[in-house]
Order: sequence, then C-alpha cells, then structure tokens
Amino acid sequence: MHFETLAIHDGQAPDPQTGSVTVPIFQTSTFEREDLDHRREFFYSRVANPTRSALESTLALLENGKHGLAFASGVAAMNAAMQVLKPGDHIVAGCDIYGGTIRICEQLMRPWGVETTYAASESTEDYLACIRPETRMIWLETPSNPLLQISDIRALSAIARERNILVAVDNTFSSPYFQRPLDLGAHIVVHSTTKYIGGHSDVIGGAVVTSDDNLHHRIRNYQAAGGAVPAPWDCWLLLRGLKTLKVRMEEHQKNAMHLALALESHPAVERVFYPGLPSHPQHELAGLQMSGYGGMLTIALKGGLPAARKLIAGTKLFILADSLGGVESLIASPAKMTLGALTEEQRRRRGCTDGMVRLSIGLENAEDLQEDLFNALATI
Repeated sequence: MHFETLAIHDGQAPDPQTGSVTVPIFQTSTFEREDLDHRREFFYSRVANPTRSALESTLALLENGKHGLAFASGVAAMNAAMQVLKPGDHIVAGCDIYGGTIRICEQLMRPWGVETTYAASESTEDYLACIRPETRMIWLETPSNPLLQISDIRALSAIARERNILVAVDNTFSSPYFQRPLDLGAHIVVHSTTKYIGGHSDVIGGAVVTSDDNLHHRIRNYQAAGGAVPAPWDCWLLLRGLKTLKVRMEEHQKNAMHLALALESHPAVERVFYPGLPSHPQHELAGLQMSGYGGMLTIALKGGLPAARKLIAGTKLFILADSLGGVESLIASPAKMTLGALTEEQRRRRGCTDGMVRLSIGLENAEDLQEDLFNALATI
C-alpha cells in the first residue's frame, strides 16, 4: 500500500471490543494478570501499552523497518540509540548537528567512556577521515540542523557495513515521507516525533526504528529499564499526526520552495540554505536519496546579528520559538538559540554565523509568508 494509506490504517484497525475507528487511549498504568504463572501481552505501561504499540508499529512500517520504539522525547530516543555502545567505543558525527545531540555526546556519552569526533564537513571523505579502529557508530543528521547539509547515507552505510560500524540517521527534518534511511543501508533511524510527525506543536516525543532484531532487543530493553516512554495520550496525538503527514509535508515543501526562490534574490540575503535549490552544493545528492526537500530553510543575512535581530523582531506571522515542524511558521536564531551553548569560534568552524536565521515553514499561505518576511527585511 502507499504511504498515506499505511499511515491511516496500519496497526490501527478498529477496536475489536467497541468498534472504535481510532485507537483507544489506554490510560492505565497496569493491567490485570491472568494468574501468578501467566500474564497478558500488556501488564505494565512502562514496558508496553496498546496505544504505544500501535504508534510503534505504524512508525516502523512508514520507515520500512521491522521494529519501532517510542520515547518521551527526541533526545531520549537519541540517547537510547547510543546505548548500544560500550565504554571505549567511538562515534563519528556530522559537523552540523543539533545542539541537543552534541550535549548527549559530550555530557552523557563522553563521561561514560564513549568519545565523539565531529567531521570537518558532511562530505563522505571527511567522515571517513575520522574513523578509528574503535569506531562503532556513524551518526548522521541529514538534512542537517541548521545548515541543511546532506550526508550520503548510501555511500557511508556501504563503507560502514564493511567495517562493522553502525550507521544511525536522525531523520527528523525529512520525516519518513521524504526519506527512508533504512532503505539506503542505515541500521537505525531516530526521530524527534515532536516535530513533523506530531505536526501541531502540542506533544513531545521521540522514536527509534530498526530492522535489526538484535539492535531492537537491546534498545527495547533499555526503553523498558530506563523508562523514558511517552504517555498513552501523547502516543494518540502522534498517531493522529501521522494520518495527515503526507499532505502536511507536501504543503510544507511547497511553501518552503516558494520562499527559498523568493529569498535567494533579495538584496538583504547573502545566502539561502535549502536542498531544493539548484544552487545548493548537494542538490543532486538530495534528489537521489530524498523524495522531497522538506519545510526547513536557513538564510544568512548580510548585516550579521543586528540584521537577524531586526528580521526576527519585524515578522508578524513567524513566531520566535524553539522547535520546528508545526503547522505554524517559526523563526529562530541558531547562534542565540539552538547552538547558543557553543562558543562563537565553535559556531564559526561549523559554518554557522551570527547573521543566520532558521525558518520552519508552516502551512499558511505562501504569499502571506513572503510578504511578512519581505516587510521585515525592508527594515534592515
């Protein structure tokens, strides 16, 4: 079946007891056991819950994977995926990745004995230059946050499998509608379901998907023992979001492309970062491994941080806020927000200047969004 059919039906059959066409919210912490020697499939909601199981099944199928695991947040999912490593192991990560991922690597994994090396760029050659004998995972975020750089999942996965290295891909920006890393050879896919999968800025969640039985067993054990699981209500909201993921992603992309083309020729804009533009250095690669370019774009303004402040203050429809992927358009300063914990030199090394502004393009009318941005740009 096609993506949108699976998103609506798979793992979500009408409830056999009541006939409810939507998965019920099993708002319970525990379930009755049959007797001392036998327990039902569900016995304690930290370990498993029917609403969560429906979400996990649907997420796995949409990523073309075998196993899905839901978590209480995106960073909880990232942390769980990295728990398959052990002290002494080594991670190679992209240069341009989410600040929360860096915090996990530096504040949680490094003290535990797992080191991370960050590639000089998202090129395959720079990833390979960082590999050591003890490297056990390559962590990709593609498109990256906030520079929308593209990593070659297929090439890196092929090389990694030859060397017994796991490849994990943060697929949050694309969603499974526009990109399926498992099909390209990756071992693990991670999502912040808070973003496009939820889609309405009303839930926090994360997910891990894999087709490897051993990896699933290990991460599932960590999920049950660690306990960072989403509540049944959160799972229900995410299931609801999945039903409209296709139509939302198509509109996010259409609006983002409209604005990227318009902004590329604006005199106040130095550069537009959007993989759908022919001017993007990895536009061809993006077209090969993605079926669409997504709803995120970043612009670099000629006036630096003062110009970014004026743009952010001057918009009426774009809301200054963290996060992304909702129906409403959001605006953010990577230097002051998502990457605020890094030093100016660290940001500059990864190509993130103070004049950059990240835009999460929502579902408003594209012409209204363009007028809002151009009115604000006129104040610079």
